[in-house]
Amino acid sequence: MLPLRFIDRAKFIVERQFVKGAGFQLLVVGVFIGVISLVGGLLVSPLGAPFDDLGSAIWWAFLRLTDPGYLGDDQGNWQRFVSTLLTVSGYVVFLGALVAIMTRWLIAMMTDLERGLTPVALKRHIVVLGWTSQTLPLLSELLGPSGRMRRFLELHETKRLRIVVLSEQVSAGQVLELKNEPGIGRRSRQVILRSGTPIQPDALHRVACLEAAAVIVPSGSQGPNSLVTADVETVKALLSIAAQAHQIGAPLPFVVAELQDLRKRPVIERAYPGAVEVVAGDATISRLMAQNTLHPGLSEVYNELLTAGDGNEIYVRSGSVAAGMTLEELASTRPLAIVLGLLSPVAGGWTVNLMAPSTTVIKSEDRVVLMARDYSETEPVAKATSLPRIHRDAPPMPDLRGSEDVRHRILVLGWNRRVPTLISEFESYTGHRFDVDVVAVTAADVRAADIQRYTGGTERVECRHIDGDYMLEGELRRLQPDGYDSVLLLSSDRLASGEEADARTLVGFLQLEDILAEAARKPQVIMELSDPDNRSLLQVNQSEIIVSPMILSHVLAQVALRRELRVVFDELFTVGGAEIVFRRQEDYPLPASADFLALEKIAAAQGDIALGVLRATPGESGKHVQLNPERRAFLDLQPGDQLVVLGHMG
Repeated sequence: MLPLRFIDRAKFIVERQFVKGAGFQLLVVGVFIGVISLVGGLLVSPLGAPFDDLGSAIWWAFLRLTDPGYLGDDQGNWQRFVSTLLTVSGYVVFLGALVAIMTRWLIAMMTDLERGLTPVALKRHIVVLGWTSQTLPLLSELLGPSGRMRRFLELHETKRLRIVVLSEQVSAGQVLELKNEPGIGRRSRQVILRSGTPIQPDALHRVACLEAAAVIVPSGSQGPNSLVTADVETVKALLSIAAQAHQIGAPLPFVVAELQDLRKRPVIERAYPGAVEVVAGDATISRLMAQNTLHPGLSEVYNELLTAGDGNEIYVRSGSVAAGMTLEELASTRPLAIVLGLLSPVAGGWTVNLMAPSTTVIKSEDRVVLMARDYSETEPVAKATSLPRIHRDAPPMPDLRGSEDVRHRILVLGWNRRVPTLISEFESYTGHRFDVDVVAVTAADVRAADIQRYTGGTERVECRHIDGDYMLEGELRRLQPDGYDSVLLLSSDRLASGEEADARTLVGFLQLEDILAEAARKPQVIMELSDPDNRSLLQVNQSEIIVSPMILSHVLAQVALRRELRVVFDELFTVGGAEIVFRRQEDYPLPASADFLALEKIAAAQGDIALGVLRATPGESGKHVQLNPERRAFLDLQPGDQLVVLGHMG
């Protein structure tokens, strides 16, 4: 037992050295090489010449151990026998073990480098905390060439945009995704990946948050039963950034944080004393879906204004470029843009007035809100091509079609965390009443409890919960979807990925189409998708589609580049105040051959701002909406066409 115990102890000592890393492993191999050389020297030293002493014999053994080329120089059977043993040992210990240790060490070092564990040495860059379904479209927004980005770089005195993304696990697959993402391609070299999670202080140091020009915190996805929600991670990340800045006395960077639950905004403001803009992710999508149920076709407007690509966007320009001018005069010098209104500074924020009278004088501290296809179109042009002044001082014309007597029947297929927010949005429309039927596999009592906790009870929304799976055609048919005004297909947040959630939603939509094909009356169908790769469906599918990650990534990116845009989006997509609405042709006394300039004048006389036309029949591109058309082009309105304006719902 004693020899075995000694061997076990020796093996344990060797094992403890090997687990300490490559340096200790090399030390152990070096000891073995020394021991073998000593033994070999002792075996041949009695032979005498050419071994004058023990040291020369050990050196002889070391040379045979490390280089087999000396094997042919030996004389005598014993010397050749020992030399052969040393050479074979050299193959095993010196070449085999040493090369294996060095190879493993190099691979481990390269793996660590690929994982992005080294802190970045950058300043005035943009940090994105998290790799989610929103990350790729968010990066595409930021890397796209735009005047807004040029202004951002000039403001922060840097010539080149650098983006650092913090991902839980960095892999070569993510690099490939970046290169294959439309809008990124070769610009992926401007993106640096680093490993870690936002709740780790070391990871925040790794991406140099305190040196960043802006930090974007998109909301991650957590399991339905997880106690650590995405909002908890967001608050923890902001606390860590604030603590690091306080520790070294550094200024706090500007942060754009997405919250799933808007009620936690005061928590964010207490956790982070620096400049921060909060984007309510769930509330934003719920607002858009609620408005879309009241105005069918509005999703196309959202998809143009709130996603990257061709079309119009909302811009905010400094009032110093037009100080002393009225909104009427400003509009006349920008024939390619539509002036929406003003932002005026107040203590700690901005007052939004998107439908200010055209006689309002612009002050240098104000911000001007415009809609245009490109940032350059918000610049003034020569007076020779300027437009006639469009005067607007009448109160906005309310939309009187909604009243307490009109009830909207809505069928919600599926369940996710946004449903309580959606019900709350319906409840906020005081001029409407809603009958909402929710069909999902999630237990009805769980759904009812979630809605009750969020809303505290509803008066204008009657919610009925039905247990069922809309993937089963029989159950879907029994619901009689043709009896509803709107059908909402929601993307599940309980599946492993957005691809799986969207696959389920799309199959349900195809079944719904088959059922509605037999119906005399077809309801409005709104489909929510979670995978940005399905954006191509916007062009080939005739239903109304909202791709949540694309919209939220656009909002996050644009607010990071121009923080005043957050209050503009809140004003546009919240009940009350100015909203994008549709008007009938009969609402305006338009001449038969009206152009867009004539529409602008007539809409302004009634207090609205004309934005474009919603066609009953899609054009060649498959779109129904035509925003900001050429002023002198005839509208050629057809029966069923509606006018898109910025107005009040009443």
